[in-house]
Amino acid sequence: MFDLISLIRAAGYIGIFAIIFAESGLLIGFFLPGDSLLFTAGFLASQGYLNIWLLIAVAFPAAIIGDQVGYAFGKKVGPRIFYRDDSLFFHKNYLTTARLFFERHGPKTIVIARFIPIIRTFAPILAGVGHMRYTTFLTYNIIGAVIWAIAVPLIGFYIGNFIPNAGRYLFEIITLIVVISILPNIIHVLNNKTTRKQLANFLRSKFLER
Repeated sequence: MFDLISLIRAAGYIGIFAIIFAESGLLIGFFLPGDSLLFTAGFLASQGYLNIWLLIAVAFPAAIIGDQVGYAFGKKVGPRIFYRDDSLFFHKNYLTTARLFFERHGPKTIVIARFIPIIRTFAPILAGVGHMRYTTFLTYNIIGAVIWAIAVPLIGFYIGNFIPNAGRYLFEIITLIVVISILPNIIHVLNNKTTRKQLANFLRSKFLER
């Protein structure tokens, strides 16, 4: 969906801040490529296109502030968000998936969700809806931001610097990161009887159409 290298070069540090901020806590950010963008930006820093420390200085606060905004939004809107109609930027299924994940993992969801698309966006909102203790949320928010917004770019930077000809395999590496990041969602779908049945019916209808 995204030519990440061109996107990063065009958007620069301000664009990276905006994308990380939006994906971390705004409903419209669920489709943005956070993991792969951070990794690719770190890789580009190793090639001299960005400064790794300035990149981290941009990404780290963006991740924290984004979650803070999501938490504040959830706390203000409350349970009413569950009754919103589906739209281009909001689907109840996403919220339900995040809620079930939250119920299973508790406050740790704020950290774990950093690496899971969609849940990453809705987890801080649900923390606000559930009135999670603010100091608890802030602690997990900072821990998650350190692991995600600092470690992921550094991994990209490290690979770019220490693996010979890493640029030749950038597409494969980014693809692997994307697959790993959506794997928990795939597992959740396959483990859920209802969604598994819906998926089977969808595939069956597509197959019969052919």
